[in-house]
Amino acid sequence: MKTHPPAPIGWIDLLRTVACLLVVFAHCCDPFVAQFDADRTSFLTGVFAGSLVRACVPLFVMMTGVLLLPIPGQTRLGAFYRKRLGRLIRPLLFWSVALPLVAFLYVGLAAPATQNPLIDPALYTAATFARRALTFLFNFNFDSTPLWYLYMLAGLYLVMPILNAWLVRASRREIETLLRIWGLSLLLPYVQMAAPMLGYEGNFGHQGLLGVCDWNPYGTLYYLSGFVGYLVLAYYLTKYPPAWSARRAAAAGIPMFVAGYLVTSLGYVFMQSRFPGNYAYLEIVWYFSGINVFMMTLPLFVWFSRMRIESRQWLRRLAAASFGIYLCHYPFVYMAYDLFDRASWPYLVRIAAMTAATFAGCYLLVRAMQRWRVTERFVR
Repeated sequence: MKTHPPAPIGWIDLLRTVACLLVVFAHCCDPFVAQFDADRTSFLTGVFAGSLVRACVPLFVMMTGVLLLPIPGQTRLGAFYRKRLGRLIRPLLFWSVALPLVAFLYVGLAAPATQNPLIDPALYTAATFARRALTFLFNFNFDSTPLWYLYMLAGLYLVMPILNAWLVRASRREIETLLRIWGLSLLLPYVQMAAPMLGYEGNFGHQGLLGVCDWNPYGTLYYLSGFVGYLVLAYYLTKYPPAWSARRAAAAGIPMFVAGYLVTSLGYVFMQSRFPGNYAYLEIVWYFSGINVFMMTLPLFVWFSRMRIESRQWLRRLAAASFGIYLCHYPFVYMAYDLFDRASWPYLVRIAAMTAATFAGCYLLVRAMQRWRVTERFVR
């Protein structure tokens, strides 16, 4: 069975750090995007900056595929689930309460005059905090938005041993066939947008495709869509790395990234002007499992995987803190927005300052938590 050599750890550590920084940057763009027509310059700055980093989450998923696939043959299903799901449960429990609490203490008590357009201070009451802290069993909430990733990651862990059993026996051509089918699923959001223009009226008011309707959310490509494709793609690229020169990688990757970025950014602006206030449509071009975001993700992953760098101690520390930074950063974006909401500063400068302050502050918090055995389990 193929094993992963230790050599790629340097680029993995670098990519983990960069991907985490991009997540923080993306969330720092959101308050500016939320200005919409009230401040068009703010909106456009947020859109064009935020669209640039949409590959952040798919990159995390692909790193999971590199590090965990193939699963060692002696690993039992129960042991895999206990180890992987067990590492998610404690952070999920802790941060599902801690994030709403921090937001309540800051917005509800310390800063009721926040100007963040995403925040309504009237909603930050003790009752709201209690409700958000107690309903995480159903789903994440606004103050714990980044935790959606843990729910999704748990699903990937559940299917990974089953997927692994096929991958280790599949030929290269068979994996490529699966990836092509997954590629078709990346087009579905846009087909759903275009179908009404071609006369499709849906079923009973539901615009679902390929069997999706009010009583069935599972369409034809449901089982081969979403983030699972990024796992398979990472496994494939690790097992069969492209034998490209640096020049060829750049020649293929740069146009792909630029095209994906233009669809992502210009598509968001178009959707906002075409469907103002319709968040469901606005988010389509920002889907992590859309073809345009894939076009940005693939070149970045290939470029980083070609790097042969040594993982220095400082880089290992940053990489080890990336998961914790991801988990805790969201309420600190609120604070950073108020701190750097200065009319004399260009919007892009504010976003950069927010990102740097949030990332640095959360890194210090995570490092402190890593030093105490009780809290260390919540950030690793």
